[in-house]
Amino acid sequence: MWRRDAGWWVLLLPAFALLTVFYIAPILQVLAISFTDPEPGIGNYERILTNLSVQRALLTTLRICVITTAIALVLGYALAYAITLASERGRRWWLFCVLVPLWISVLVRAFAWVTLLRRQGLVNQTLIETGIIAEPLPLVWNEFGIIVGMVHFMVPYAVLPMLASMREIDPRLLAAARGLGASRLTVFRRVFLPLSLPGLIAAGVLVFIFSLGFYVTPAILGGGKTLMVAEWISLQILDLIRWGLGTMMATLLVVSILVTLAVFSRVVDLRRLFGSGAR
Repeated sequence: MWRRDAGWWVLLLPAFALLTVFYIAPILQVLAISFTDPEPGIGNYERILTNLSVQRALLTTLRICVITTAIALVLGYALAYAITLASERGRRWWLFCVLVPLWISVLVRAFAWVTLLRRQGLVNQTLIETGIIAEPLPLVWNEFGIIVGMVHFMVPYAVLPMLASMREIDPRLLAAARGLGASRLTVFRRVFLPLSLPGLIAAGVLVFIFSLGFYVTPAILGGGKTLMVAEWISLQILDLIRWGLGTMMATLLVVSILVTLAVFSRVVDLRRLFGSGAR
């Protein structure tokens, strides 16, 4: 038995070594810098309570992530529900449309939204020509533009976990509820929605965590006027050469993700939600 277990450990050693060198060690180095630069202590972390720039970046990131997650879940749930009820051929086309954005570079998508939402873009020009507005609306280089771009990126990640959960719902349960006299709305509210709730939670966790560290889309659609955490870290390290502040925020970001997973793991079985738990 000992030899068999030792054999498994030997097979895992190369992967563990790579994980340590390329992931664990850099994180520990970031943590060390956050406590030692520019001087040893917790001065960098005290700025969370005293520095308005740090607080503004944290609040802006939290607000945008919550709004993005909420909108992505609503749109993703509607799409997943439509795909679940579609025919086999229709389901393939729906999935193709959902997955297409994942095949396009996030940079290309961000610049496409800039083209659409800028003052001379298609959206403003259409609204002006139809007489809905008289002057162009500020749709980009602000929080609105960031949220639009992030929702567009996150919706596929919301759809897939919810779709997997919905596909496991036995259609006979819905038919039985209808046979007992329940309306379509009642069947959805009392049967379908509770059974699809695990997928909804999984999608929410996934989208929120991805949103916390998003960089490219906020940097382009925010225009440097609305700073989220990832762009704020880049500004501190690359432009202002404040390694201590930048690594402090990076550490805080990692801790926030771990805390989010820990909180949700107390409520639901995340391993089962993401498909790795025993059935």
